Amino acid sequence: MENNNETKMMGMPRLNEPAPEFEAKTTHGVKKLADYKGKWLVLFSHPADFTPVCTTEFIAFAKAHPEFQKMNTELLGLSIDSNFAHIAWVRNIKEKFGVDIPFPVIEDLSMNVAHAYGMIQPGASDTSAVRATFIIDDKGILRAMVYYPMTNGRSIAEFVRLVNALQTSDANKVATPEGWCPGDKVIVPPPTTTEEAEKRSGEGFEYTDWYFSKREL
Repeated sequence: MENNNETKMMGMPRLNEPAPEFEAKTTHGVKKLADYKGKWLVLFSHPADFTPVCTTEFIAFAKAHPEFQKMNTELLGLSIDSNFAHIAWVRNIKEKFGVDIPFPVIEDLSMNVAHAYGMIQPGASDTSAVRATFIIDDKGILRAMVYYPMTNGRSIAEFVRLVNALQTSDANKVATPEGWCPGDKVIVPPPTTTEEAEKRSGEGFEYTDWYFSKREL
């Protein structure tokens, strides 16, 4: 007989496939994945409201919200808490830290969304969502997912950078190197045949070897 936790984990989403559909109550009313079609979405879970690490992350996401908006990207939080708890926490952040939370937060008491996205990790917690982050593109395709432990906060600047890098790769058919930021050189896709490899050095790129060339955008 299968372990119940293992059964729940079988539904883990996979990169470059459609993100799991959902419809859920949030602090901004009912939201569905379909509501975000045509926009990029950063869906992120946190273990619980009124916890210190999560509070720092929410403040950082709120401060980065304008940068995400410039990239046609929306933010959507989630925890396995009630809508009332979310509202109270958002109001507390405004009162104690002077920061407005401009994005909705999903109430997931049923844990339906958390299980669909693999946010419940039995090795870390059976009752709380870990710090999971999912980047979904404007066509509803899951493009990246990152998991953090309960004890350590995420770098929100990295998700701004990653969305920018993904959009740059899509628009220009290139890859981006470690730590790439706008203005940096990008990586030219490597040749796929020996004939193309022979020609690569003369194609005008910043050439290091047949498989490694960069260029300006």
